[in-house]
Amino acid sequence: MRTSDYGIKDEDGYFGFTGRQDDLIESGGFRIGPGEVEHCLMQHSSVALVCVPGGPDEVRGEIVKAYIVPKAGLSPDKALENRIREHVRSRLEAQAYPREIEFLEKMPMTKTGKILKQELRKKKRPCSK
Repeated sequence: MRTSDYGIKDEDGYFGFTGRQDDLIESGGFRIGPGEVEHCLMQHSSVALVCVPGGPDEVRGEIVKAYIVPKAGLSPDKALENRIREHVRSRLEAQAYPREIEFLEKMPMTKTGKILKQELRKKKRPCSK
């Protein structure tokens, strides 16, 4: 679209927003829309809130990095991290699963309840894997 947004047009001629051009994660030659990954992650029974701004990677350029607030009462551990990764792997393209997951106690939010992606982008660090 002219606004640098990405969208779809359905069979009835209606347009739907799917993401912003500047939000795309370019990983190993693939363009990954974080909205699709976020939607898939939110369908996992252990996830309360999620944001996928991506993260830097020396080999791929960027990786799919997810910041997740687990549902109340859950303690994040490697087993939960692996279950969440497998959830995405089984539903989306192979390159779309989060290669790095960081669990947060709370997500940075605006007063109106939107996630402050720019705050999470500041947290980006080179992936050590």
